[in-house]
Amino acid sequence: MRIPAKGLGRDELFGKLTAFRAHDMPWRDGRTFAYVYDAGPEAEAVIHRAYTMYLGENALDPTVFPSTLVLENDVVSMAVAHLGGDDEVAGSFTSGGTESILLAVKTARDYAREARGIREPEIIVPETAHAAFHKAAHYLDVKLVSVPVDRATFKADVAAMREAVGPSTILLVGSAVSYAHGVVDPIRELGALALEKNLLLHVDACIGGFLLPYFRRLGAPVPDFDFQVPGVTSISMDFHKYAYAAKGASVILHKTKDLRRHQFYACAGWSGYTVINSTVQSTKSAGPLAACWAVLHHFGDEGYLEIARNMLAATRKIVDGIEAILGLRLLARPEMNLVAFTSDEVSVFHVIDEMKARGWFVQPQLGFGSSKENIHLSLNPKALGLADELLRDLRECVTIARTLPPPGGDLSALRGALASLDLTKLDPAMLGGILREAMAATGIAGASLPDRMAAVSEVLNHLPPPLRERLLVEYMNGLFQTRVDGP
Repeated sequence: MRIPAKGLGRDELFGKLTAFRAHDMPWRDGRTFAYVYDAGPEAEAVIHRAYTMYLGENALDPTVFPSTLVLENDVVSMAVAHLGGDDEVAGSFTSGGTESILLAVKTARDYAREARGIREPEIIVPETAHAAFHKAAHYLDVKLVSVPVDRATFKADVAAMREAVGPSTILLVGSAVSYAHGVVDPIRELGALALEKNLLLHVDACIGGFLLPYFRRLGAPVPDFDFQVPGVTSISMDFHKYAYAAKGASVILHKTKDLRRHQFYACAGWSGYTVINSTVQSTKSAGPLAACWAVLHHFGDEGYLEIARNMLAATRKIVDGIEAILGLRLLARPEMNLVAFTSDEVSVFHVIDEMKARGWFVQPQLGFGSSKENIHLSLNPKALGLADELLRDLRECVTIARTLPPPGGDLSALRGALASLDLTKLDPAMLGGILREAMAATGIAGASLPDRMAAVSEVLNHLPPPLRERLLVEYMNGLFQTRVDGP
């Protein structure tokens, strides 16, 4: 494909963009319980206007666009106050939770180099910690030590994390909440361990940090997790989740400016302008920052409290409803509006397909460690009004799933082959062959996925995680294609 010889008219251009979206999820109806966070058309209009006002401003240099400095200082200050910090806490606006976590790990690594002389650093995380910590460790050449969690609560096992601490440990991690199960790790106990061992402690509150304080104010039993906990040295929190900002809005907060200094990067060793970056990105639109500032002022504290009241009621109603459905059980008692449930009697992957046929998108989570394959719901503000319909359909889908054969058919041959597979000797050609066989067996053709994904999920669920990763890399590598001379 080449740049068009002649430009398109506005109608044709936007008609094409609209057509591209034909197969995207219709998320505005509230029946999508992952990926999107929608507070309604009025908030969306505010976000859109603020975003486009600052679309062209470059937040790279706040001395050129000083309004971006005002906006960032405001947004970060609101985050600090929301999370129990004081004027000593310092932070930065980032593009999302992954960037915030990358910067938390970079800060810990560089601080440990300077303060403790550690050259082969290790971070200790519960096995429920977000994948972004694995990504950060991979990018930053830091060893990640993953520790099993309590099998009943799926919360971090502090005793096990204590055992994992060694001379090269630089950082402990806890979640508030963990994405997979919606529970808060024992942050107060982790803080005490961090102080005892002279370690940094990062709290990943990307998905829970904004909503949990409101749940607490509404009477929910929310464990302590913020800067009021001794030992907590950094927190990440997303605004583009339950503050309903536009995508690309998060913060990384540090206990002191001295810690934050290790997050920054400067380069004067080239022939161009001296570079100073507070985050991973250099050039970046100020649109997400302005939209975040705008939506916070649009709702205000009272508005967010009312949204939280609705969400808490929805969570309680849906959790009670799930527990009343024969064959389903919660994996953990959620402390926020993230709900994970499974079944020992039917295939959850069949249930997911049946729900999809009824217009619901619920998220599959594959088995890992002590966490059985399950269905995940990230509840949204429309969930309370849809709860009765959701639970009715879920009950019917479980009944239908009981009548269906195991997805993926007989997987005994696959299990046998995997038992003798040496993952270290798999080259791209061998992986490509395995991927083609898996795609053929599960009905995948090229970039098109089958309408029913239960077989695909079941096969992936039986693969060891390292092989899942390698196969998905091969699949994704083939999904994005160049077509220079095509239409």
